[in-house]
Amino acid sequence: MQQRALGRTGRSVSAIGLGTWQLGADWGAVSEDDAVAVLAASVDAEVTLFDTADVYGDGRSESIIGRFLAARPGHGITVATKMGRRLAQEPENYTPENFRAWTERSRTNLGVDTLDLVQLHCPPTAVIEDDATYDALDALVAEGAIAAYGVSVETCAQALAAIARPHVTNVQIIFNPFRLKPLDEVLPAAEAAGVAIFARVPLASGLLSGKYTAETSFAADDHRTYNRHGEAFDRGETFSGVDFEVGLRAVAELAAALPEGVPLPAATLAWIAAQRGVTSVIPGARNVGQAEANARAAALLDEGFDVEAFDSVVREVYDRDLRKAIHPLW
Repeated sequence: MQQRALGRTGRSVSAIGLGTWQLGADWGAVSEDDAVAVLAASVDAEVTLFDTADVYGDGRSESIIGRFLAARPGHGITVATKMGRRLAQEPENYTPENFRAWTERSRTNLGVDTLDLVQLHCPPTAVIEDDATYDALDALVAEGAIAAYGVSVETCAQALAAIARPHVTNVQIIFNPFRLKPLDEVLPAAEAAGVAIFARVPLASGLLSGKYTAETSFAADDHRTYNRHGEAFDRGETFSGVDFEVGLRAVAELAAALPEGVPLPAATLAWIAAQRGVTSVIPGARNVGQAEANARAAALLDEGFDVEAFDSVVREVYDRDLRKAIHPLW
């Protein structure tokens, strides 16, 4: 597994990480035994980045990770958590006092004195642009509560605003074959500034797994059921904002362009990881098989997978079927 520099922190993280929203909530039930098995399989595959958040299962994801890592001293895992969605996402709630309370809760959940990396969890643009935000985060670093900080964003404009800040370690943004806008400015700007990029929602909420059909249904407590049109949070978080039926047609075309034996999800993760400026891709996994398959995608980068050929098809499908609806929004 390739290991890449995490901004200016001196740490390295794996090219394929693990997103752990699904170990907390909103993807249907995942037992703690299954969650631990996913974490163990990922570590066995040389994954060294776990991404979580204080609101994933109201802290369940963080707590499971904390217990898992406590039993593995010297584990070498970087845990990136997020904060800022425990209250309404209104600028007045992003205060030094709340930052301190949220990070204290995450430190307790994860069982650590210092959090490796804390990312603001898709805050309003006004928060990303406010000098006071970074003063408060710098104070937490100085106090030893956090080692580094970054920002998870919804839009490219937000990403560029965060990248411009001198102490931002990483930006987390949706980037996949259904969301190409970060290629225009965000990835080049991040690379130039030495800011790490975590590509989130890389498989478009599973749509790019190639396993879904028009008849596929999801559990009532799965965001792919209740947030398809942005009923609960930003619409772009579910299937990357792509209409499900349109996405299915695009998936079929992308899959058909791949060589025999190369599955679409592996090709997608490898394609994302191969883009200049991307530090780590953070797919989720609900079971060991998914965790192992995600990690194996990194091997394609070293096995002669023709990234450029796949890239041509990705861009053709996007430009023809998705750009008009997706590109202006995020």
